Amino acid sequence: MIFTHRRTEFKYPGNGDRTDSTAQLAIPAVVAQIINLLYNIVDRIYIGHIPGVGSSALTGVGLFTPILMLINAFAMLAGAGGAPRAAISMEKKDNRTAERILGNCFSLLIIMAVVLTFIFFIFAPQMLTLFGASDKTLPYAVAYSRIYILGSIFVLIVMGMNLFITTQGFAKISMLTTVIGAIINIILDPIFIFVLDLGVRGAALATVLSQAVGAVWIFRFLTGKKTILHLRKENFRLRREIILPCLALGISTFVMLSTESILSISFTSSLSRYGGDLAVGAMTIITSVSQLVTMPVQGICQGGQPIISYNFGANNKKRVKEAFFTQFKACIFFTTLCWAVLLLVPQIFAGMFSNAPDLIQYTARALRIYMAGIFSIGFQVSCQQSFMALGQAKISLLLACLRKLILLIPLIFILPLFLSDKVFAVFLAEPVSDIVAAAITTIAFLTRFNGILNQKDLSSPDIR
Repeated sequence: MIFTHRRTEFKYPGNGDRTDSTAQLAIPAVVAQIINLLYNIVDRIYIGHIPGVGSSALTGVGLFTPILMLINAFAMLAGAGGAPRAAISMEKKDNRTAERILGNCFSLLIIMAVVLTFIFFIFAPQMLTLFGASDKTLPYAVAYSRIYILGSIFVLIVMGMNLFITTQGFAKISMLTTVIGAIINIILDPIFIFVLDLGVRGAALATVLSQAVGAVWIFRFLTGKKTILHLRKENFRLRREIILPCLALGISTFVMLSTESILSISFTSSLSRYGGDLAVGAMTIITSVSQLVTMPVQGICQGGQPIISYNFGANNKKRVKEAFFTQFKACIFFTTLCWAVLLLVPQIFAGMFSNAPDLIQYTARALRIYMAGIFSIGFQVSCQQSFMALGQAKISLLLACLRKLILLIPLIFILPLFLSDKVFAVFLAEPVSDIVAAAITTIAFLTRFNGILNQKDLSSPDIR
């Protein structure tokens, strides 16, 4: 694949070796997703080892997860919806429209950041109590969340705008955004938490500062000389014909992430009821370990999405199929490998986040239950994300709702009614929904794939 810095000479990956072109975007995207995990995981590892209060502090920070997921969801609403649209416009040699999409999505991110900061900062204590915070864990939850919320504008810019760098073919630059931020976070965390004795506030402050550096890095690149698409003031004014199609395409990713928030609330509230702070603390660790599996899979799909979208717009059916099946096999291999490791040695992962023997033992057992169906996530995510890459927003949205809203969340509340071990029943809801949703999504995609490719007007995917 060839990327030149002159706008008129841009060529997107449409020819050449399948593996090379897919890997050039997918590998940096996967690395970026893995490194991005460090923002939250490193925080939690350090917090879990704070002398005397580690378990309570870790549980409190874990209760912030639903708010964090919502912030991420709004970032991806703009980024995951706008970046594929920009890729399709670039394929048509219409970089002017692509830049309008970039500018409109940037403005939308700023607006959302202001609104979300105001709402979440004011109502954080009430929301955290609703999520299951006890008198013991609430102070840690509020202390961490309010600092993080004040820096949410940087999170939105990094997550939303970084996809526009990847979609232009600058996957390594996109990866560096997260690498730089993660390194800063890792350096600042122990200094703020232990040396300056700021505790959970120090962890939040380190994360915010590292995200701020990432946001500055992105802004400088998108206004610099190397980028193909530039941020320009004249494109900041929101235009219905530009932003609404982006929102239509990004809504499925938004639903996926926002339902993660609802899902997290369902888990923590149920576990708090049946198992207390220990069960909620275990769920905090399990959520972080689960992200070690799901986020790299998202990275693989983010790398494959521009290739699928571009070649779909160019009516290159062979390249679309090659890109999808390369992505599909990589996702399945990765999730199956993770599934085997997690079932064999769950205590290793539990011990990363805490030195409390009771929490480690409890988490190891719960982790085996929760991760029993994690191998199927490779099928689910690769097919659902490919629907979105092909512009099939409606079915992508439906499948995004299937695993969490239709299956998992109801099962969290239904299974404890029929099983005597209530906590076991709550954790069991995850593998049951994973496997059922993966089977339905894979069958739906494979039966519709050729029909989508054989549409008469392949340059106008269904994004209504």
